[in-house]
Amino acid sequence: MPSADRRLEPRRKPRQVRAELTRERILTAAAHVFAEHGYAAGTTNRIAERARISIGSLYQYFPNKDAILAELLIQHIDRGAWTGADEFDLSPGTLEATVRALIRDAIDNHSDDPQLLRVMIEEAPVSQELLDTIDRHAKLRTAQVRDVLTRHPDVRVGAPDVAAEIILFTVEMNTHKFMAAPPRNIPVETFENELVAMVTRYLRGDR
Repeated sequence: MPSADRRLEPRRKPRQVRAELTRERILTAAAHVFAEHGYAAGTTNRIAERARISIGSLYQYFPNKDAILAELLIQHIDRGAWTGADEFDLSPGTLEATVRALIRDAIDNHSDDPQLLRVMIEEAPVSQELLDTIDRHAKLRTAQVRDVLTRHPDVRVGAPDVAAEIILFTVEMNTHKFMAAPPRNIPVETFENELVAMVTRYLRGDR
């Protein structure tokens, strides 16, 4: 819906360093405000106060808090590329270490404050830019994982394309859920170990 997209578009695209710094200050302040006060109470007035700028200055960059939250989610997704995927040791016997690197990278990319993560997941409005970002991210991650699966000698799946999709969905969904609402009695290390074991067994074709 074009009208909804326009409502979510930032008003000012920074072209100078000072403007970019102000924009990032607004986003940083918003992240703190949403984490501390939640979405409903995370007003633009609170965000401007936290960023130490006037509300008028904030509105020069973003038309409303929905646009700010949408931009925070876009940045969160853009940080999610699997870093170092082309530097792995893919010799026999390294599959578990490779899977652990993938899962730990996902955990690190979801290490924002749990309250902020919940707000982004539950409240962020859907814009065309967000949909494009999700699609771009998914294609990049899928290509990275598929490349590793096709080159690793320990992988025993019949369809690497499908396997890459399954693994990414499993890792992303479980990591989102766990990191947004961490169970008090389950350390993140335990979560990581169980997810690594499950994915590794699947890729090895263990029965």
